[in-house]
Amino acid sequence: MTGPRFTPLADSLPATVPFIGPETLERDRGRPFRARLGANESLFGPSPKAIAAMQAAVREVWKYGDAQNHELRLALAEAHGVTPDCIMIGEGIDGLLGYLVRLVVGPGDPVVTSEGAYPTFNYHVAGFGGALHKVPYRDDREDPEALIARAAELKAKLVYLSNPDNPMGTWLPAGQVQAMIEAVPEGTLMVLDEAYIEFAPEDTAPAIDPENTRVIRFRTFSKAHGLAGARVGYAIAAAPLITAFEKVRNHFGMCRISQAGALASLADTAWLAEVKSQVAEGRAMIARIAEANGLSALPSGTNFVTVDCGADGDFARRVLAGLAERDVFVRMPGVAPLDRCIRIASGPEDQLTVLAEELPKALAAARG
Repeated sequence: MTGPRFTPLADSLPATVPFIGPETLERDRGRPFRARLGANESLFGPSPKAIAAMQAAVREVWKYGDAQNHELRLALAEAHGVTPDCIMIGEGIDGLLGYLVRLVVGPGDPVVTSEGAYPTFNYHVAGFGGALHKVPYRDDREDPEALIARAAELKAKLVYLSNPDNPMGTWLPAGQVQAMIEAVPEGTLMVLDEAYIEFAPEDTAPAIDPENTRVIRFRTFSKAHGLAGARVGYAIAAAPLITAFEKVRNHFGMCRISQAGALASLADTAWLAEVKSQVAEGRAMIARIAEANGLSALPSGTNFVTVDCGADGDFARRVLAGLAERDVFVRMPGVAPLDRCIRIASGPEDQLTVLAEELPKALAAARG
């Protein structure tokens, strides 16, 4: 027996995923975290109405979910002022990014992103053999002009921008994003990841134009809606591109329970407003904790705060390790100069109180 005969591409890839989950870290540590502040989840949980809808859906979980996601597509289309054929629903933004890359990127095709931007997008590009080209951040923000210039130079298939940004939490105003969309070179598709848009200032998202074939926008129920474990994301784009997803998507990929929860959550605008308010309070508390420890918090349009540790990546990694030793789970950007920072999710006061207690000790240990 020689075992499976992997493709040359599969053989060349590392057997790894972009993120090590907190559950994996807890198993390795042999104990749970006291404060889970590293995965950008909503620590305030889902809408009570979504919970009730999911509980009711359990009784029918013997059925496959609606392969067309019909009711949820209709509701999203109405919410965004587009037709249902401009909406694609999938297993979180991550799953939809994988489908898009499969549709568009062949071996060796150039793809442009920012150095340090969302690594799961890069994971999919590598998995389908694309050639990643990266431009640096500018002033802790993604640089739309540099991204477009690089995409034009390479005749890139895709150019990726997250707004607001992960991992820095910064954002670009709608006008600057719209200018980038209009400047997308012929033959290039802009991937606009708006996972955190509900938390951003009002003038952050440009108007949705479903006729514009230069851009595909991605949004999610994982963040503001508190349904990260349900895996529901969606794309908004011109109808021909959305139709193309039917060629490659997993048609029964959406769980019936998740569909019910997302539909109920979308309708519960009061809960969404409450979560946004609580997230803002948590961000302010993180900023106060950072200031009390001589650190600075970057402005955030997300449900997390990126805190500048005031030194280099090695120091920030020691701070991160010190927090983990003290049962506080946070993450950090992966490349310099962004890696001088740590990234902390907004959460309830009891979780952030643990951070306030343990951060001074982690900083002291990091300073030796």
